[in-house]
This record gives sequence, structure tokens and C-alpha cells, in this order.
Amino acid sequence: MTRIGIILGSTRPGRNGEAVARWVLELAKQRSDAEFELIDLLDHPLPHLDEAIPPSYGQYAQPHTKRWAETIASYDGFVIVTPEYNHSTSGALKNAIDYLYAEWNNKAVGFVSYGSVGGARAVEHLRLIAGELQMADVRAQVALSLMHDFENYSVFKPNPGHEGALHTMLDQVIAWSGALAHLRRN
Repeated sequence: MTRIGIILGSTRPGRNGEAVARWVLELAKQRSDAEFELIDLLDHPLPHLDEAIPPSYGQYAQPHTKRWAETIASYDGFVIVTPEYNHSTSGALKNAIDYLYAEWNNKAVGFVSYGSVGGARAVEHLRLIAGELQMADVRAQVALSLMHDFENYSVFKPNPGHEGALHTMLDQVIAWSGALAHLRRN
């Protein structure tokens, strides 16, 4: 069965992303076409790039890097839940992505973003990063507005219409994850 990791891309205290990621997981688990698990960056504390050798060599020295690599390698695709900070994604998410290389290759990725303009600018940056990591980013995404999908900018109350967009994105992530499986085996 296709395994999809839902990456919670914020580690900030009081983060809005936890409610968003749990919403994604809850809806995803209603499906029978893939297995879904939450990957919380708080469970993978990664100092800022403390590996001496670039990740493209795959020669990890640090135990935390090896654990992170095993986690990411075990999935066929991903949904990244990202905030938008200063027109980009969170530093914690970017750092976690930059720790690895081959573990991301030939896997699909979709995005659920949130921010003042739905997190669109964070996703623009993540799409560029995905291309460099040889990931297939899917077209459909869920963009949540802090003004319309959060009460007082902090209590997550998504518009019910987002569920359809989420399932469309999940359809694409699962399809592309399956299509890329033969590349991951080689």
C-alpha cells in the first residue's frame, strides 16, 4: 500500500499548523487508497545543518540525521503542511528538507498552506525546492486563509469547501506516488 507522510512544517509554540495537519490526517484516514501518518518536526529535532558532508552524498554522521533519513525514506509521497513566514516557508521545515537528498527523490508532494494570502508564497518556494530534489509536486493544493479559515487568526475552522480541494490533492499525490514507484525501486 502506498504510504504518504503528512509533514507538519512548523515548530513554533502555539502553532496553527498542528490543527491543520490533524485535519488533513483525519480526512485522509477516511480513504482506503493509501496509508497516512503524521510526521511532526517537533519529533525530529534537527540542529541547523550540522552534517559536514553535503546530503547528496548520503554519508550521514549524526544519529538524528540517520533517524530522519529512515523516516523520510519509508514513505512513497508527502503532504507538506506549511505556514507562510515572511513570504516563504518556516526555517524549521527548510532545514529539515535540506538535511536529505536521495530520500526525497522520485516521490510526489502536495501542499496545504496557511497564511495571510493562503500561504501561496511559501508553496511557490517549496515547489522550487521540490524540483531540485527530484520530487513531483502536484498541481492541486489547499490554501487556507488566516482571516477566513481561522477564528481570531488562531482557532482553525476551515471552510467546508476545502475538503474537496484536499481530496483532489490527495488523489494526485497518490497517483504520482504510484507512478514513480518503479523509479524508486531502481
